Order: sequence, then C-alpha cells, then structure tokens
Amino acid sequence: MNFFCARYACALLPARAQRRVANGKRATVPFLPSSRLILRVTRQSGGGSNVQFVFADHTLDIERRELRRGSESIAVEPQVLDLLIYVVQNRNRVVTKDDLVASIWGGRIVSDATLTSRIYAARKAVGDDGHGQKLIRTIARKGLRFVGDVHTQVNGHDTAPPSDTPIEAGRKPAHRNSPHSERPAIAVLPFDNMCGDPAQEYFSDGISEDLITALSKLRRFLVIARNSSFIYKGKAVHMKQVAEELGVDYVVEGSVRRLGDQVRITAQLNDVLTGSHVWAERYDRDIADVFAVQDEITEAIVAAIEPEIYAAENFRTLRKPPERLDAWDLLMRALSHYWRVTRIAIDPNYGQALGLLATSHMFSVHMGWADKAAVAPIAERAALAALRADGEEPWAHHALGCTHLFARRFDDALAEFESALRLNPNFSLAQGYHGLALAYCGRWAEADETAQRALRLSPRDPFSAIYYGVASYAQYVGCNYDEAMRLARAAIRLHSDFVGGYRVLTSAAGMAGQAEVAGAALRELRRAQPNISLAWITEQMPFKHDADRDHYLEGFRRAGLD
Repeated sequence: MNFFCARYACALLPARAQRRVANGKRATVPFLPSSRLILRVTRQSGGGSNVQFVFADHTLDIERRELRRGSESIAVEPQVLDLLIYVVQNRNRVVTKDDLVASIWGGRIVSDATLTSRIYAARKAVGDDGHGQKLIRTIARKGLRFVGDVHTQVNGHDTAPPSDTPIEAGRKPAHRNSPHSERPAIAVLPFDNMCGDPAQEYFSDGISEDLITALSKLRRFLVIARNSSFIYKGKAVHMKQVAEELGVDYVVEGSVRRLGDQVRITAQLNDVLTGSHVWAERYDRDIADVFAVQDEITEAIVAAIEPEIYAAENFRTLRKPPERLDAWDLLMRALSHYWRVTRIAIDPNYGQALGLLATSHMFSVHMGWADKAAVAPIAERAALAALRADGEEPWAHHALGCTHLFARRFDDALAEFESALRLNPNFSLAQGYHGLALAYCGRWAEADETAQRALRLSPRDPFSAIYYGVASYAQYVGCNYDEAMRLARAAIRLHSDFVGGYRVLTSAAGMAGQAEVAGAALRELRRAQPNISLAWITEQMPFKHDADRDHYLEGFRRAGLD
C-alpha cells in the first residue's frame, strides 16, 4: 500500500465517513485522535445510481466504465470508451469534432488521424464499421451521431433519466456528471478590444486563443474549445448563462486596451457557482514585439490561474458533505495539506495523485521529517507507477525527478524536471525543484535564475516559500551570504516553520560572521527540525560536489551546530 506521510490533517470529518471516488471506489476515512488523516481507497460495489445504456446486444456501464457484449467484457482503451459514452449520452444531437476535442481531450490540439482512429475503434468495439454505420453515423461536414436504439437502465430498471432529454448542440449540464468531468471545466471568453479600432481585434483574440491553448496543456483542467467559447464574442452575457450553456465551473474574461506603443491587459477568473471573482490582475507593457508580449502575458496569466483554481477547488471540497467527495476532491485536499503532509492511499490509476504522493515523500525527507532510506524506495515506486498510469502527466516526471535527485542521480533528475516542464512550461513547482537540482549540482547562477522564474510565474503560489528557499541556497553556493539571508527570511515569512529557510539562514549567518543571527536561526532550526546535525546534512542532503558539502557544513559549524 502506498502512503505519503504528513502532519496535521483535517480533523473535521466523521469517524468512518465513506467517500465515493473514481471508478466505483470508496475512500474510507477513519478519525484518528492524533489529528492525522488516512484516506484508504478500496473497491466496493453498490451505492449510488448505476446507469447503464443497453443497445444492440451491448451494455455500456457508466459507473464501472465497462462495455459488454452479452455477458462478455470487451477491452476498450480509455479514450475510446470516453468517446463512446459521450456520443451515446448525446445521441439526440450531432456531436461535432470540437465537442469531442473539448470533452475527451480537454480542448488540446488533436490531429484528424488521432480522432479518426478513436472513432474507428469505437465502432469496432460495438460491432459497427465505417461502411455500415449502423450505430455511429457520420454526418457529412457536421460530426457524429449515435443512431442505435438505446434503453437506459438505472440500478437495473428501465427508466428515462434526464440524460434522455435532448441536449441543445454545444450545451452540457452545468454540473460535473460525465465520466471525465471530475476535472474543473474552464471557458476563456474572447477578451474585449477596448481600443475602438476593429483592426486591433487580432491582438485581443490572440490573447484569448493563446490562453485556451496554454490552459489546455494543464491536463487537470477541461478547457472548452475556441469555437464554443468564441460564440460569445461581442455579446454581453451573464456568467450563469455561460455556465449553463458550456457546462463550466470557471470563466476567464478580460480586456485589451492599446494606445500607441503601450498596451494594458486585464484578466479575471470567475467562479460561476458562487458568482465571485477568484483572481484579477492588470498588465501594462510596451508593445515593440506583439508576439513576445502575447507570449509573456499568456504565460503570466496561466501560471497565476492554476494555483488559484486549486485553492478555490479546495474551498469547495470543504463545503461538501463527506459522502459526496470524489477522487478530484481528495486530490485538492491533499494539495492543500502539502505543507502538513497528510497520509493517503491513492487510486492506482491516478497519475497526478501518485506523483503528488511521491513528491510529498521526498519533501518529507528534505525537511527532515522522514528517513531517506525508509521512504525513498516507496516514493520511487509511486513515481514509476505514476508514469505507468500516465506517461504525459507532468507531476509523474516531477516526482521521478525528486527521487532521482535524492538518490544523487543528478543527470536523470535534471532530465525528468525538464520533461515535466516541456509538458507544462507553467508548472512552477517543477521550476523550483529544477532550480534545487541545479543548486545541488553547483550551478548556482542557473539555479537562482530558475527559482526566480518560478516566483515570477506564480507570485502568489502556496509553494512560494520553496522557491525563495531554493534561491537562497543558490546564493549561498555562490558565496553571496547577505542575499542568501534576505531570501531565506522571505521564505520563513511565508512559512514560519520552513526548515529549508532556517538551514540557509543559519549557515549563511555563520559564514557572514553574524553570530547572534546565526545562533537565533539555529535555535529556530532545532525547533523545526529536532534531528538536525552535521551528520544528518552529510548523509541526507544530495550534494554533487564535496566542496559544496564542506562549504555548507562550515557555515553550520561556525553557527554552533555539531
């Protein structure tokens, strides 16, 4: 059983609350007097409404995510099953390519060959083909429609559930009820062109389109495709209308005002459930290079939005009764408890959750809360399982990079962090850890630049203390002790028990000859990490070069650590 250790969990849950998670599992949450929380995922049957679609001797079981022909189970790839479920659920209308891309691929760019292969596989799974088209029919220049005779059963009884009601093209229910809709759904509306010059529409549209593309790379979100969100261009619409028609949880909107060589871009993230503004920002730039400005603003907005949505999602989970929490909800709670590090058993097929589990294990090692020899093998197994579950999940590569780093496999660690950043260039935590790996390799200037980039990308990130800590250690390696102390203090201000900040502050003050500061920092360090010692630093911290290790130890010796 995989667990990641943590302190201080949420103690607000009932004694044996059972929570439904993905794929027909429950997470059992026992109350522990020690204020720790254990979430254990076990397979259960029954409970809730089990919806099945029956057609042409086939049964499509939504809850089990299973297709059967008679009593025989048919092996179907996940994306193919998602496509089949989507066309059956929306059989009263023509499903467009944009609908499929938005629903199954989260709005990411998908080649025609990929889409065609999934349609071919879906037809084959139900005994259909492109020639006969008895069940899945291609409507020329329009899309697909499921034309088979379907009987809907709920808990084994024939019924006519709400899903049998025709759904207007381009519209989905406003709540999350599709097999892949545990992800929060986001629509980016066309940014308003406030210049009064229609010729400048290209710039405001370009910002919106770039945001859709960039957000679509964040695989934890479902982003509505451009053709759907751009139907609101030039219209004054209420957020509730957008939510109902596109089935989204969050809406990004903004405006562009250009005057001469100056441009002002405003952006706002709205929670359509509560009607509240989650985040807003204004950007003023010179516009000498239009595309460079578009790229910079897009990157800044996406990096800011991601942690804000996580925070909003966690707040939503706190308002849910325990029996209604699903796998996404539990993951959001786990992210919110990263600093306190909760113990949790994970769905073996949830790549991001497994990556978070492995990362949290290694974070515990780095903070001195867990022994590397005991925890690192568990973390590495979780990281490899994350990659097997989803090789394109940035958290999986990030997690493996963490395990490589503390195993002193430095080249492998750097390669994995770089892979995570290729998959999601706005993944601030991977930026921070990439900087940490560079610092432990002695490449302090690159490390500082990478950590500063993480801070620029996400200045209000809950993990900002880590980025300041990385930057402070990089400056220490570069012998810039005053700057190292300044950055370490910034990290500690964000998290008063941040061990990494106290370690750098102690050693840097020792090297700078500031005995009083060093002594005070060492006392706080011993409070936050009681097992700190020169031997612990030597054994547990992954220095590539002996000279960097000896340099760090010397600062601690001068501060009074033995």
